[in-house]
Amino acid sequence: MSTEFRKLLFEVSEALVTEELAALKFLSLEHVSRRKLEAIQEPKAFFEMLQEKDMIGVGNLSFLKELLYQISRMDLLTAHLGSSREEMERELQVPGRAQVSAYRQLLYGIAEDLTPEDVRSLKFLLQKQLPKNKLQENASMLQVFLEMEINGIIKEDDLTMLKDILQRFRIDLKRKIDAYEEKRKENYSQEEVRYPVSVHAEEQGAEGKAAKWKIYKMKNNPHGYCLILNNHIFKNPIDNREGTLQDGEAVKRVFKWLQFETVQYMDLEGKKLYETVKEYSKKDHRNMDCFVCFIFSHGEKDKIKGVDGECVNIEDLVSCFTGTNCPSLAGKPKVFIIQACQGSGHHPSVTVQPDSSGHLEVDASPLTSIPDKADILIGMATVEDYLSFCSRKTGSVYIQCLCEKMELLCPQRVDLTAILTEVNNEVARRELEGSKQMPKITSTLLKQLIFEVPQ
Repeated sequence: MSTEFRKLLFEVSEALVTEELAALKFLSLEHVSRRKLEAIQEPKAFFEMLQEKDMIGVGNLSFLKELLYQISRMDLLTAHLGSSREEMERELQVPGRAQVSAYRQLLYGIAEDLTPEDVRSLKFLLQKQLPKNKLQENASMLQVFLEMEINGIIKEDDLTMLKDILQRFRIDLKRKIDAYEEKRKENYSQEEVRYPVSVHAEEQGAEGKAAKWKIYKMKNNPHGYCLILNNHIFKNPIDNREGTLQDGEAVKRVFKWLQFETVQYMDLEGKKLYETVKEYSKKDHRNMDCFVCFIFSHGEKDKIKGVDGECVNIEDLVSCFTGTNCPSLAGKPKVFIIQACQGSGHHPSVTVQPDSSGHLEVDASPLTSIPDKADILIGMATVEDYLSFCSRKTGSVYIQCLCEKMELLCPQRVDLTAILTEVNNEVARRELEGSKQMPKITSTLLKQLIFEVPQ
């Protein structure tokens, strides 16, 4: 990191007060999990987190500019970043350029517009919905909004209760929500993609989901196995995969939270890797809802390498779980997430900046196709013929991003395919050792896969 960039972050950090840090954290919730943000108590730590996630870096200041613009610190924007209110307004008019969601902007704007008396009224009207200790005098409006989100009272596509409350004493702010919803509806109708899936209204699911999709049942505890095959130490030491332990820990944390029976196997030879997958396909899954398998290793195109250098065809692994080979999972979702390369090519990048998290290694290779069977989803770190990247210190870009997005979006009942699409978007935006990485989703799922979050 350059001295000038470090100095810039230091000076901006020194100028921010506690309430502004809280605002920055709130506006970043689509990019950093609430759990990680709660641990941050000072601006310097917040900026370090953004650097780790490649949200800011040398030559990559757009998100920092947007955040300062949103909290109206035009003085910092002008003095330290060479921008202005007018320039940011023009920039954020460009479709897809804003990184702070319209939903976050709306809630933050409402919080800023509420008077102290309004805040007291809103807290009073929420007494039946939220615990009293979350509505104390010193609780900020942003903290109240967070609690409303945690309790499912508000979400990006359902602000009904907040509108009903504001209708009583701030009709102008209620109209702001109306305008947001209208704009969101317009955007949705323009971007909507129809899939050839039959739909039954009785399967619309909880939380008022539109009766548009069937949803896989997720009612058992545990929901199923989360099998992690994690190759770290290879027989040839030059192939050791530093950073993969962090990936394993992140996956275990998320899937234990989602009530899966999580099992990790380390450093498997090629033959043992296949035998382990086959063993789990022979288990009785009748009281399970789902099966999830993560594979972290080296390999070649369409193959995964064991620690002995022996390759296993990925299609052979996935085929263990077709309806014929694993009848107790027939009609249930089978998910395979593969952190590996698909070849040795580099995605070119228009502008190249060094990765802020340190040296990135490249990984191994998964597949170009899956068996023509239903209810299977494969998420791959990269498309065919290209590399994927892994940091020695923080783990792989793809897996860490996936785990953070699941922690953010599963409580909002976002389905897994949409979460993986968000991951694709975020990973594709990053600069990695002068290259780009483009993950890939391959799916024959027939319904939405929404993981139930324990209350």
